[in-house]
Amino acid sequence: MFGFDFMSMIAGIPGLIIALSLHEYAHARVAVAMGDFTPRMMGRLTLNPAAHIDPIGLVMLLIARFGWAKPVVINPSNFRDPKKGEILVALAGPAMNFFIAFIAMAVIVFYTVALRTQMSVGLHEVLWLIVLYNINFGIFNLIPLPPLDGSKVFMQMLPYEMQYKFLGLERYSFLIFVVMIATPILSYILVPIARFIITLYAAILTGAAGIFF
Repeated sequence: MFGFDFMSMIAGIPGLIIALSLHEYAHARVAVAMGDFTPRMMGRLTLNPAAHIDPIGLVMLLIARFGWAKPVVINPSNFRDPKKGEILVALAGPAMNFFIAFIAMAVIVFYTVALRTQMSVGLHEVLWLIVLYNINFGIFNLIPLPPLDGSKVFMQMLPYEMQYKFLGLERYSFLIFVVMIATPILSYILVPIARFIITLYAAILTGAAGIFF
């Protein structure tokens, strides 16, 4: 989706580190806010990328566009409201990604509209990849397939007796992911939704820029 070349890989590193680290930090932050201090005790309540980045997962993201971070371990039984806690913790990661994408796009718009100057090609590519990676990462994690965040939200909406059957899908998840990546299926999911979000962000930000600048 972003062009497989060395310079794009280098420019994409900040976006990937930000997307992965802040996604996991958001999970940890909300889990603690809901009453589970497990992430804090395990050193995950930090913005330090070293606590969240899995080196192999990062390399796989750069090379194969499919990777992972260190998952934040939580204990839902510690939540004041376990069902609500699981849903909010699951949604926190993607929500953080969409927020970061919005901020990065806001910087691009502010730089070009408010400062009325041309951004360097390198800086623009880094910021634009932050936007793309975070939006795509947020969308991908909302897919209701274990162990993605969307599955945790979906599972809480199922009757109790169906939840374990649904979790049984996780044994097939890797195979499903491989098929999604090796075929256009993932693009059919990500591209239209990402295009809609980018268009929405652009409309909001250019409208705001027109009012204030």
